[in-house]
Amino acid sequence: MASANGAHFAFTDRWGGVSAVPYEELNLGGAVGDDPDAVHANRARAARSLGLDQAQVVWMNQVHGRDVAVVDGPWSAAGAQPVPAVDAIVTARRGLPLAVLTADCVPVLLADPVAGVAAAVHAGRPGLVAGVVPAAFAAMARLGADPAAITARTGPAVCGRCYEVPAAMRAEVAAQVPEAWSETGWNTPAVDVTAGVMAQLAALGVTDRQSSSVCTLESRDHFSYRRDRTTGRLAGYVWLD
Repeated sequence: MASANGAHFAFTDRWGGVSAVPYEELNLGGAVGDDPDAVHANRARAARSLGLDQAQVVWMNQVHGRDVAVVDGPWSAAGAQPVPAVDAIVTARRGLPLAVLTADCVPVLLADPVAGVAAAVHAGRPGLVAGVVPAAFAAMARLGADPAAITARTGPAVCGRCYEVPAAMRAEVAAQVPEAWSETGWNTPAVDVTAGVMAQLAALGVTDRQSSSVCTLESRDHFSYRRDRTTGRLAGYVWLD
């Protein structure tokens, strides 16, 4: 966990949970085929390790789009308030933890501690091209966030040296976000989603931005969908004092 001026950011790895193979151990994803009781126990463990109340954590129904939900509390446990299909959640409520699930996509955490606005964003290749990060940023700005005051952190994700794609797909992505153009370590077309996200943040005026050096495909300490297909999900958390 890292903190910056009252903003807190945390990214999980795959260890310290109760899920069995192939989700071992700390799978936090509830829609990947794992035992729901194990997922609930894992989410409780992760929250407890961060000093959070799991019942207060706000999750998303991620669909690789650009839609954003502004939230002021957790979704109804009884299902009266269904979790919306969005790839970014934004809040102006201090102390409310937001979470994003990934297993190769880029988890993007944003916070303006002065305005008291935070966001969690799921940025895969489709979301990068669709502009989910700028969409989340715009929602933050409507709540009073200032680009100069925003801290941005991205977590473990598949790196540009490993995310192999067809040449036509790379060209399509690079046409929208040139900085995402990449090449694998074996000299084939690739996309660097993290580099694309960081470029978008820079263009939006965010100067305090840092990315993780962990490649999920290369690291056995992290879940990777591209490597294992049937696997768990990592989580990124953000909240404000």
